[in-house]
Amino acid sequence: MTNHIGRRSFLAMAAIGSAAVGLSACGGPDTSGQTTQTQELDFAGVEPAKKIDFWSTHPGQSQKVEKEIIARFKESSGIEVNLVTAGANYEEIAQKFQASLAAKSGLPGVVVLSDVWWFRYYMDKTIIPLDNLIKNLQWDLSDYQDSLVADYKYDQKQWAMPYGRSTPLFYYNKDHFSKAGLEDRAPESWQEFAEWAPKIMEANSGSKGFLKSFSYPDLAGYAGWTMQNNLWGNGAAWSKEWDITCDSPEAVKTFQWMADTVYKDKWAGVASNDASADFGSGAVSSTISSTGSLIGILETATFDVGVGFLPAGEVEGPVCPTGGAGLGIPQAITKEEQLAAATFIKFVGEPENTAAFSEATGYMPNRKSADMSAAVKKVPQLQTAVDQLPRTRVQDFGRVFLPGADQEIAKSCAAILTQQKDPQEALTALKGTLEGIYTDQVKPKLG
Repeated sequence: MTNHIGRRSFLAMAAIGSAAVGLSACGGPDTSGQTTQTQELDFAGVEPAKKIDFWSTHPGQSQKVEKEIIARFKESSGIEVNLVTAGANYEEIAQKFQASLAAKSGLPGVVVLSDVWWFRYYMDKTIIPLDNLIKNLQWDLSDYQDSLVADYKYDQKQWAMPYGRSTPLFYYNKDHFSKAGLEDRAPESWQEFAEWAPKIMEANSGSKGFLKSFSYPDLAGYAGWTMQNNLWGNGAAWSKEWDITCDSPEAVKTFQWMADTVYKDKWAGVASNDASADFGSGAVSSTISSTGSLIGILETATFDVGVGFLPAGEVEGPVCPTGGAGLGIPQAITKEEQLAAATFIKFVGEPENTAAFSEATGYMPNRKSADMSAAVKKVPQLQTAVDQLPRTRVQDFGRVFLPGADQEIAKSCAAILTQQKDPQEALTALKGTLEGIYTDQVKPKLG
């Protein structure tokens, strides 16, 4: 999902930054007015530029490993890459990128793009499709994790490549589970956990600071991201491509079940700030949070931490989303710079480099053949996250492609789970809002 150093880094666990929440609220940068037509570019006979800028937020405190990769790239290619700290989070880098687009100067060769914002640049034709560059560089994508690459595909073209990517995990307190007589594992399904949760409550009610068996993620953050798991498992989704389906009978049933766990059964709560912090303090026995919270939780928890795949629902199929950042190339730079940029992105994605980046930051390896043995040796729980990657699914258009949709989804989740709003009423209203965003802001730019 979105870049917050603590939420996406195995090396730190910081709460969500207010700036990032603010960008979710405003729906990302305004790219209106940038309508330069993107052409299919021909790179035959083009020589790569000798120097380009790489704009990064250093996701997962990655500046050191980024510099190491850049040094190896210069040694192998002769191309100099100037690493620029273009912001502390996705909001700041998006604003800086937008300012350069408006000024038509100072653009980078490579820019970090959030999974929920890159589509706005596609609509305004300010980034280029990478397909001809991939062909020119004989770039084999078959070894990349399929879902991570597919997150940046639209209209049968590739618009960015994965960089710092993460998934949610199910975290559980082994001590609490043991007191309840449960197996040392995550639940295979939400139905199974619903059977476990009352036992956890009963067994741990006397524990210091204990509140609930489970905590839903903080709704001001990534409710729309993580709750795709619940929806997908019941055959629902925020959308089916551009068809907004968030108020389907299956979706309403899913949210009614979640509301019942909070108000009726009373074994679940909703984090007010950071669910991983609540879990690490022992206040809740389990939660869903990013892989980026793992090291922070392991460092702060005074109990044995277990991790597992996201629970399944009643419908078979992948139920785990991915999130994070990709690398894109601006349209308004020279072909020579674009070729140098693509050469660099290809190098960053080589198995040994993505393994080094993953080991240093905790992000998922983008390549299937990446040797993760060193990273797993340091943090054995990381293996679970790697093993879950083949079970991931491309995110719903209704969340990642509609400007401001994440905030609107979070509002509806909050209305249901913290204000006891009727799920049917809240989700029907959400559908109208998302359809309005599509009709007014997206559809006119797709034709």
